[in-house]
Amino acid sequence: MSYDRLPMHRRSSSASKYRFNLNARHRAITFLKFFIPAAVLLILYGVFIYEPHVEIAFYERGWVYREIEPIKPLAGCFHPERVSAKYNVSEALYGPKYTDPQAGVRLRFGMDCYDLAGTIRSPPKSPSRPTLPPDERTQFHTYWRIDLAEFGPRQEYMLKSFFATQDLRQTRLVLWSNGDLAEGNRILQTYLKTYPNAFAVRKLSIPELAKGTILEGHSLLTSKDKKAWLDGDLIRLLLLWNYGGVWIDMDSLLTRDLEPLLEHEFVTQWDCYDKKYSALNGALMRFRQHSPYLCEAFNIMLNDTPPREDSTDWGSILYLKLWRRLVAASIPPFKILPFCFSDGRSCRLDNRLPDPFVSDDSKGKWTMGLGIEEGGALDMTLHEKVFSVHLHNQWEKEFPRNGWVERLLIKGYDKKVMSHREAEIS
Repeated sequence: MSYDRLPMHRRSSSASKYRFNLNARHRAITFLKFFIPAAVLLILYGVFIYEPHVEIAFYERGWVYREIEPIKPLAGCFHPERVSAKYNVSEALYGPKYTDPQAGVRLRFGMDCYDLAGTIRSPPKSPSRPTLPPDERTQFHTYWRIDLAEFGPRQEYMLKSFFATQDLRQTRLVLWSNGDLAEGNRILQTYLKTYPNAFAVRKLSIPELAKGTILEGHSLLTSKDKKAWLDGDLIRLLLLWNYGGVWIDMDSLLTRDLEPLLEHEFVTQWDCYDKKYSALNGALMRFRQHSPYLCEAFNIMLNDTPPREDSTDWGSILYLKLWRRLVAASIPPFKILPFCFSDGRSCRLDNRLPDPFVSDDSKGKWTMGLGIEEGGALDMTLHEKVFSVHLHNQWEKEFPRNGWVERLLIKGYDKKVMSHREAEIS
């Protein structure tokens, strides 16, 4: 039936509906004409004022159900008959501790994390503290793959930070490599001469390090990738198993003596965002020689799904699996240091360390409006609170001239190392 043939009352109703729909459409178009430009301007203004940080990660549900959610039983490494005589369970797990580096709450407000780090102090030291033989000292381990890049002045900063901050009567830094790193390297030769008892450069063999573990002779020992993630995660665990001590990534700058942390076995929190599946980090970690924690980690590596290339399957994911299995078995887990202890860069704009590769703010202020000058709040935080600054493999970037890293850290390192060379300290 055509519109002309409709009864008059129906014609009026249809026309009214048409006019209403047309007016609604016009109003919607008018609204969008104003709303869209206003929204774009608002977003642009927000980006100009604020530095956005958005991180979106996608995890395959099947992988989560298969790899994360199941809590498999431990392998029995904590059974008394299997614990190595080199590992004192009573002291390591249940002995009294002078400090507690864990907060028990999320440190998301202001400077809470840094203030907690400032509470971690060593008991008073005896002035007659002895100088230990090299092999009896706390061994600090780090690693440089000779096939990835040359060891040069930028890598030297890590060495300087160790010798400027740690007790050289009680510790030794061992720089490991997959080749003859020190041969022909003037930088390393100088340190070997200056610190004959506190520094060593060694070539490692993964098969040799794996002897006596459940991984001995296994094809997994050849796992590696271009980022040195898989082999790096494997090496740190094998080195700590064989020698005990502390692992520190080469892309780190130590800022404070780690001694008050060494009564604990620990890994670190990845950042302050508390990522669900990647909450833990091994850039700074400490385990005792033949620790049952490491024995259990080797069993997970052997019996769980092989690691994906360029993944943290043998790092963050492994530590999470191990932690959950420990608590499920009623075994005290290793400690987890809050993010700012070693990775204060990885948090929100209002409470993270300044970017080491960006020139200092012209106003001379750090987060929360605190000073970045020598003797200021940032200086005090670096030397009296946090223990290191993790730089996350940004080897291609240079520190700005007279920036906070140079002023508050490197100049102090240089001064301390120079005094050691003049005194020929060992």
